[in-house]
Amino acid sequence: MDLSPACLSYFPFPETLEENLKKSHLLDGLELSLLDIQFGKWMGEKVRFFVSENKLKIDAIASHGHTVFHQPDKGLTLQIGNGWALHKASKLPVINDFRMLDVQLGGQGAPLVPIGDRLLFGQYDYCINLGGIANVSMEYTGLRLAFDICPFNLLLNHYANQVGMAYDEDGALAKKGKLLPEVLDKLNNLNYYYIQGSKSLGREDLDPFFEILEQEKHTTEDILHTLVQHFAIQLKNSIKPIPDRKAKLLITGGGAFNTFFIETLNQVLGESFSIVYASKELINYKEALIFAFLGVLRLRNEHNCLHSVTGASRDNCGGTVYGF
Repeated sequence: MDLSPACLSYFPFPETLEENLKKSHLLDGLELSLLDIQFGKWMGEKVRFFVSENKLKIDAIASHGHTVFHQPDKGLTLQIGNGWALHKASKLPVINDFRMLDVQLGGQGAPLVPIGDRLLFGQYDYCINLGGIANVSMEYTGLRLAFDICPFNLLLNHYANQVGMAYDEDGALAKKGKLLPEVLDKLNNLNYYYIQGSKSLGREDLDPFFEILEQEKHTTEDILHTLVQHFAIQLKNSIKPIPDRKAKLLITGGGAFNTFFIETLNQVLGESFSIVYASKELINYKEALIFAFLGVLRLRNEHNCLHSVTGASRDNCGGTVYGF
């Protein structure tokens, strides 16, 4: 199967839109509703331009949107990027809101990518995505299992921002820092790491991390260094060796470019695991590729969300359709 995308492109957010998305969880109802429409329209305009420039024939848009709230224990998950606004601006059918059905069925609504990991990337023992949150998916006794391991870029970028950087390129700042042993010990003993089974993290779950990291005054470099060590330890704790051979790890998402983290992870993992170095395109666009695949499954009315992963009462086919 050829999984190479026909065309790839990246459109940066306009500054005002980006700032509004970052603070979307703080907006009042009217402001959030208007941002929902504005973001949907902006995405639609960019898709229409992209399709026209590359002379593509598109069946539909599969859009995740921007997560504002994710509190599955309350039956809540909200991603904005209005489907009708996206449909009107792009003049294409749209599928979005992939998570809510699973949440209403008692699931975490996350992660969604494991169905794609199973069907498209099944040659790897572990598929790890290092985005805002680090998550893993794996096959275990005939079931696909997956869960959020720990925060990742949500914390790393937060502290890089404090010294005027969008992110810590190659982990250079973290590499300059030193380990804070007491902070590391407290992070490793957070309650989240003792939860068994399906579990997920959202931006609103970061308070316990901030409480530990900001109990005392530390340099940004030392905080980043300690976070890198913490993330590597938690990733190792989440996977198991494969008997008689090295387990293969496919690592994608923006964090895969963090050279210092990958070096640290290699040291922590030891000889039982082999990290597969994916192409730049796969690192950047694997999640987008799989969300397109989720859209295909939705249009075929096939399951695109696995209860073994999310903890829902059954496998389900999530997504709301517009303009079909």
